[in-house]
Amino acid sequence: MLHVGVYRRWRRLLLTVLPVLPLFVLWDLYAVARGHWTFDPAQVLAVRLPGGLPLEEVAFFVVVPLAAVLTLEAVRTVRGWPVGDEPPEQPGDPR
Repeated sequence: MLHVGVYRRWRRLLLTVLPVLPLFVLWDLYAVARGHWTFDPAQVLAVRLPGGLPLEEVAFFVVVPLAAVLTLEAVRTVRGWPVGDEPPEQPGDPR
């Protein structure tokens, strides 16, 4: 395991996911209202959120950014790329 600490830094994760969630939900609601986008009832759960969006559509807007953050953090850890919030290295630090 890489132990990248994404879930321990939950505030950063929320700051990543929360700004895009309302934007994409509004975009979907607009597209559905205009008839540009539909959901096949046979392909989605019966659970609908306010505005008529299926539960899994909103979950998609959480899962995709989460997967992107997890991937970025895994690659960053393996490659040793700094992210900018690490404490300054001390002399003799084995990093």
